Amino acid sequence: MTRLGQLRSEARFNLLGFRRSPAATFFTVVLPIIFLVIFTSIFGNEIISSTGARVATVYVPGILALALVSANFMNAAIVTVIRRESGVLKAMRATPLPPWVYVGGQVAASLVLTAIMTALVIGIGWLGYSVEVQPGAVPSLLITLGVGAAAFSALGLAITCVCPSEQAAPAITNMCVLPLYFVSDVFIPSEGAPRWMTLIGDVFPIKHLAVALGRTFDPFSEGVPLPAWRWAILGAWGVFGVLVTVRFFRWTPRN
Repeated sequence: MTRLGQLRSEARFNLLGFRRSPAATFFTVVLPIIFLVIFTSIFGNEIISSTGARVATVYVPGILALALVSANFMNAAIVTVIRRESGVLKAMRATPLPPWVYVGGQVAASLVLTAIMTALVIGIGWLGYSVEVQPGAVPSLLITLGVGAAAFSALGLAITCVCPSEQAAPAITNMCVLPLYFVSDVFIPSEGAPRWMTLIGDVFPIKHLAVALGRTFDPFSEGVPLPAWRWAILGAWGVFGVLVTVRFFRWTPRN
């Protein structure tokens, strides 16, 4: 089998593992939709006087960011730890399969999940809340999704280095991202927040992902949104994830 064929097979294997993981399925598919419905039900979809846009215009890109983080960071971490602790990775390492094919298959599967969740969230936003991507912003949306997916896939593999067991993986990944959702324009806008909260959001990558996505949904945004510096920050975090993974990733169970 060619390397490309191995990569396709590995991607299919990752998607099958995702389907068989209730925790990964819940956090990736179900939870973002629950949050979108809850927030729009609580806060309504009235026009915001300060911006002229509807409330859902704020929440749809925020929940899309959450879905991307779930599909790449949390899914990669949870599934990889389960495989490591069950001995699958150890057995895989003993085969001729190159490590880059495994990682590439993981990233490819995450990109498929990202595409599915993007279509699902945008579809619900359009059908239920009259939210749509601005036509001129589609290239920016695709770049943001691609850079974000790659960065959070790398960070998902990196976080497995501190997950001692498959039971601990969901708790640790949630502990990493859940507090950041509140300071990263995902659950609530950061405008008017205390300075220290804004600074925390600025340091970590989730806010840069959410803000870059938000620009593509803003009906009053002037010109084509090209948040290059936010892409650069996402890319830097992705490089950090790659370096940690290369140095500390384990193929054998901790226990």
